[in-house]
Amino acid sequence: MVSNGLDLHASLKKYFGFSQFKGLQEEVIKNIIQGNNTFVIMPTGGGKSLCYQLPALMQEGTAIVVSPLIALMKNQVDALRGVSSNNGVAHVLNSSLTKNEVKQVKLDITEGVTKLLYVAPESLTKDEYVDFLQSVKISFVAVDEAHCISEWGHDFRPEYRNLKTIVNRLGDAIPMIGLTATATPKVQEDIIKNLGIMDAKVFKASFNRPNLFYEVRPKTENVDADIIRFVKQNTGKSGIIYCLSRKRVEELAQVLQVNGISAVPYHAGFDAKTRSKYQDMFLMEDVDVVVATIAFGMGIDKPDVRFVIHHDIPKSIESYYQETGRAGRDGGEGHCLAFYSYKDIEKLEKFMSGKPVAEQEIGNALLQEVVAYAETSMSRRKFMLHYFGEAFDEIHGEGADMDDNTRNPKEKQEAKEDVIKLLKAVQGTNEKFKSKEIVNTLRGKVNALISSHKTDEKPVFGIGSDKDKNHWMALIRQVLVAGLLKKEIEQYGILHVTQKGKDFLKAPTSFMMTKDHVYNKATDDAIVSAASKGGIADEKLLKQLKALRKSQAGKLGVPPFVVFQDPSLQDMALKYPISMEELLNIHGVGEGKAKKYGKPFIEMIAAYVAENDVVRPDDLVVKSTGANSGLKLYIIQNVDRKLPLSDIASAKGLEIPDLIKEMEQIVFSGTKLNLGYWIDEILDEDQQEEIHDYFLEAETDNIDDAMEEFDGDYEDDELRLYRLKFISEVAN
Repeated sequence: MVSNGLDLHASLKKYFGFSQFKGLQEEVIKNIIQGNNTFVIMPTGGGKSLCYQLPALMQEGTAIVVSPLIALMKNQVDALRGVSSNNGVAHVLNSSLTKNEVKQVKLDITEGVTKLLYVAPESLTKDEYVDFLQSVKISFVAVDEAHCISEWGHDFRPEYRNLKTIVNRLGDAIPMIGLTATATPKVQEDIIKNLGIMDAKVFKASFNRPNLFYEVRPKTENVDADIIRFVKQNTGKSGIIYCLSRKRVEELAQVLQVNGISAVPYHAGFDAKTRSKYQDMFLMEDVDVVVATIAFGMGIDKPDVRFVIHHDIPKSIESYYQETGRAGRDGGEGHCLAFYSYKDIEKLEKFMSGKPVAEQEIGNALLQEVVAYAETSMSRRKFMLHYFGEAFDEIHGEGADMDDNTRNPKEKQEAKEDVIKLLKAVQGTNEKFKSKEIVNTLRGKVNALISSHKTDEKPVFGIGSDKDKNHWMALIRQVLVAGLLKKEIEQYGILHVTQKGKDFLKAPTSFMMTKDHVYNKATDDAIVSAASKGGIADEKLLKQLKALRKSQAGKLGVPPFVVFQDPSLQDMALKYPISMEELLNIHGVGEGKAKKYGKPFIEMIAAYVAENDVVRPDDLVVKSTGANSGLKLYIIQNVDRKLPLSDIASAKGLEIPDLIKEMEQIVFSGTKLNLGYWIDEILDEDQQEEIHDYFLEAETDNIDDAMEEFDGDYEDDELRLYRLKFISEVAN
C-alpha cells in the first residue's frame, strides 16, 4: 500500500506529468488507496477520472471501471495507453471484442499488466467473465456516471440497479467508488443506498463554474438566423450546438455550412466511422462547430470550447448542467446560450405521455425545473446551484455577474404579504399540492383535484385572486430558493413549508421579488417580426411603401396584396434593399415578383435612405440549404401535370395543409401555379365567383378576415387554395 503524499505526487508526475492535484483529487485518492468506500461528486471538467486512474495504476491488481458508454471507455483507454509503455495497462471488455481479443485481455489481467478494466454493466452479468474475475485480484470497483443508478437521475439505466449484487459475486469486501458529475441531494442518497456503501466517505466539489456565462433567449421562428449571427460574432471559436432530434442536427449543420460556418453534424444514427471522423475534425480544429444530439460530448475532453448553444431546451437541469459544462474547461470564457419556447416543453411532455405513470411523473417534475430555470428572473447561477443543494451568494459569489439576469436585473417589488399568503396556502391545504394546484388555490380556481380535496371550502381558497398565475409561479420559485418552502422530489414536487418558512410566518420580514420572464405565443410573434430579424421596421418608410403599393396596384387594376404582401413590405422597411439582388433577399420576394414590381420600390427606398441618412444594416441574410428546392420543383411539375393534390401530398408524406404552405411559398415568391383543375373539383362556379370578387375588392389577403366575411361558408383550406389561384392568375 502507498500512503504518503510524497509517493502520490511522484506517481502523479510519473504517470500524468502534473505536479499539482486539482481540487479534491488528493484527498479522494488517499481515501481510495486506504481501501475505503468512496463517493465523489465532481462537476464535468473537475478531473474525476484521475481520482480512480491514479490509485489503480499505483496498486496491486486490476480496478474494474463500470461505464455506460462505449465511446467514453474507448477515449479513456486510449488516454491511459498514452501514459504507459505497455498497451495492456488498460482494456475494454465488451460484446464488440473477438474471441482472440478476449483471450488477450484475460492474459494481461492474469499477468498483472492490466491496471484498469472498463466494462459495461451487462458484461458483468456474463458467467464466463464473472468466473474469470473471481480468480484474479481486484483492487476496487469504480462506478462512473453513477447517477445512472437512480431513477431520480436524468439518465436512469435499469441495469445499473443490480451492480451491488454483481460486485458481491466477484469477491468479499471489494472497495467501491461511485463517481458522478451531477447529482441532486435526492440522487446522491439513492446512489449510496443502491451501491450499498452507506459508510462511504463523500467528497463533493462545488458545482459553481464561475467562468461560464448563462443566457436564455426566446426561441423564434428565425432561430437559425439568431444562431448564425451568434456564431459569426464568435468566428474562429470552438462551439457545440445541441438539438433534440437527429433530423434537426443534420438540417442545422447544413444551414450553417451554406452560410459560411465550418460545422459538422454528430448523432448516434451515423456509423462509428463517420462519428469518429466528425469527432476528430472537431477535436483537431478542422471545424469550429459541431451540431449534435446529446450523444456527443460524453468524455469529449476539448478544453477550449467557447460556447454551448441549446437549440432545444433539455429535459432536465442535470442534462443542461452537464452539457453546458463542456464549455470553458480550461478556465477561459464559456458562453452558454439556450433558446427557449414553451412549445418545446409541450413537445417533450407529449413524448413522455406514452411512458409508465411513475416515469411520466418524474419526467414532468424534472421538466418543470427546466421551465423555472428558463423563466426565472433571479440569478441563474443561484437557481442552478440551489437545485444541486449548494448555496450561492449572488452579490459576492465567484461569477456572480455572469448571467443575463444579473447583468440586466428586473425591478424588484415588496412581496411580504404575498409570501405570507403563499405559505398559509401550502399549510392550509395540508402540504398535499404541487405548485400548480397551490396557484389554483390562491387564485380561487376550482378543478377536479381541488373539489375532491374540498379545498374550495377552506379559508385560504382565493386569498390571492388579485394576482395572476405568473406572479404566483414567480414567487413560488423565489421562495423555494430562499428556503422558506421545499419541494419533495420523491413526491414528484409536492411543496412543504420548511422550519425557515415557519419562522417567517411568526415574524415576517421584507421579501423583494422580481417578475419572471414571459415567453408566450404573443410575445414570440412580436419578436419574430422584429427583434429576431435584428431590429424594428421603419414605420415612416413602411407608410410610404404601402402608399406606393396602393398606387401601383391601382395602375394595374389589382388588389394591393397582389403586388407585395405585408410581411414583404415590413421586411423592406427593416433591411432597406436598394438593388434587385438585395430585393431577392426580402421575405416572400422571388425573381418573378422582383422583376415585375420591384423597380419603383427599390428606387423609393434608395431615395429615402439618401434623404434620411439611413445607416443600412449589413444584415444577415440566411441562405437556405436548397433542401426544399427539390420538393418545390416536384410540386410545380405535378401541378402542371394536373395531378390531384391529395396524391402529391401523400407521395411526399405531407398533410394537405402542409402542401398548401409549400405552395404558398412558391406562389408568393412570384411563380405561377395553375390550380384551376383542382379548384374546379372542390368549388362550383358560383362559389369561385364569390371568392374571386371578395379578393378583388379586399384591402388585405388575410385568411382570418376572409373566414369572418364568409362566416363559416368555406373551410380554411378552400380559401387558401383559391387565394393561390387568384394570386397566380392576377399577379404572377
